[in-house]
Amino acid sequence: MPLTEDGIYDVALRLIEADGVEALTMRKLATALNANPMSLYHHVPNKEAVLRGAAARVGSRFRAQGPEGLPWQGRLRHMFLDFRELALEHPKLMTYCLARAEYIQPDDSFWLNLTDVLAAAGLPAEEIPRVAATLCATLTGLMISELTGVVQQWATLPAAPGGGESPTPTRPELNAMVRFALDGALAAVENHPSRARDRD
Repeated sequence: MPLTEDGIYDVALRLIEADGVEALTMRKLATALNANPMSLYHHVPNKEAVLRGAAARVGSRFRAQGPEGLPWQGRLRHMFLDFRELALEHPKLMTYCLARAEYIQPDDSFWLNLTDVLAAAGLPAEEIPRVAATLCATLTGLMISELTGVVQQWATLPAAPGGGESPTPTRPELNAMVRFALDGALAAVENHPSRARDRD
């Protein structure tokens, strides 16, 4: 079977989720594709290009819009929950990507839709990039913590010194924690000072 970029990215995703980003090499990728390592370079110049292509492949499945007619609050909630589902499906790749500033670009559908949602929320144009950046940092930080098991570990800490540990949260409990964080993000946007000024 001839090599294709799509085929390379599909196999790269499988290897990344099995062994992690650090373990991926062009030689391992070629072996998994049953190809000569040098032949890969006719399609992708290096490992970074493979990672970008694999991330774009995952990102292409992002459903930014959600059901038609949602208010801005529903759109924002849908965006982050859909993004989280993709992250949970590809935890090792997404942990790597979300820790890098270049992962979200100004022409990405995620950023474009996020800024559109914030405009629909009534934020003035000059405030939108800062609010969008804050939401991305807060909610992708939560995703990274969930993907790496940090938030699960913190959730087991005792509520008071000398108290017993809590059980590790289940998937439904983690879902509830994420909804709690989203509720906080929505409340922050709703109560942004610039929106309050417009209502006065």
